[in-house]
Amino acid sequence: CFTRWAPDKAPEEETFTYRALVLTGYGGYDKVKLQVKKGKPALKAGEVLVRVKACGLNFADLMARQGLYERLPSPPVTPGMECSGVVEAVGEEVTDRKVGDKVMALSRFGMWQEVAVVPANHTFLIPEGMSFEEAAAFPVNYITAYMMLFDFGNLRPNQSVLIHAAAGGVGIAATQLCKTVKDVTVFGTASASKHETISQGGVTHAIDYRTKDYVEEVRKISPKGLDIILDPLGGSDTHKAYNLLKPMGKLITYGAANMLAGQRKNLLAMAKNWYHQFSIHTLSLIQGNKSVCGFHLGYLDGEIELIAQAMKTILDLYQEGKIKPRIDSTWHLEQVRVCLVPGLQFI
Repeated sequence: CFTRWAPDKAPEEETFTYRALVLTGYGGYDKVKLQVKKGKPALKAGEVLVRVKACGLNFADLMARQGLYERLPSPPVTPGMECSGVVEAVGEEVTDRKVGDKVMALSRFGMWQEVAVVPANHTFLIPEGMSFEEAAAFPVNYITAYMMLFDFGNLRPNQSVLIHAAAGGVGIAATQLCKTVKDVTVFGTASASKHETISQGGVTHAIDYRTKDYVEEVRKISPKGLDIILDPLGGSDTHKAYNLLKPMGKLITYGAANMLAGQRKNLLAMAKNWYHQFSIHTLSLIQGNKSVCGFHLGYLDGEIELIAQAMKTILDLYQEGKIKPRIDSTWHLEQVRVCLVPGLQFI
């Protein structure tokens, strides 16, 4: 995955090259280029060098490509928030990782390359039986879904949950996690072509958001509303979600997907989303007996103890066979322009 040569030099002077996907500017798929980088990445204390076997593609990466994800530095930059691979070197003060460990890693960016440097405490050992592809699809989706449903949502038996984009990475993870709790009713929105898949995965009521009003469909089945709603959409859909809550219901908003329309930044979609931005007076929360929470995994990168605790729980669930990443497809780095849709993995 990276090449080294220098037959006339000492090993420590060898020149390393490795391939990386680089966002060269904001815009369409053509802004992501496969480049060769030179020089062995340096390790600071507490860091490890991972030879990447697979890296995940998330919806935030698509927003980052258009300049809509504030946690990504300005181009040129290598995107990617998660990967899996093998530890190839460890820096000073690293005691719980060793060369040869199979790990999954989590970072704000920099995972779409053949070697990556990450803090050792941002890596997690891959459990027995988990493939590199599954591991690359695991951290972002499952941590996000778990912390929203259980840390914010306090999901309990016999409750109802609405999951938008139920066929996406977070949607699939959230559905699987809901099914670990007894008698949870899951409403999921997705295009009709994906209904069979999400129903098999645990969605109780699949709703085609393109042809039906999901609010009306939910009300037909649950007139009082829902206990938990996960909102990655933003704009007017956040208003709808709040109004769909039962008393004591919880809305967890974690994105603004409505801003993304097409390959390039759509100013009209952004303006529309901003115009319909949700706001509410605290008195309305009190009188409605409802709660609104916001979640952004990218801003929790300094809370590694919280993340590690969530990872331990969801990895235990994986080993118990209760959850399992669903890989849409895998693509080589050279094929990046044809595979930039969420849910895929690069190898």
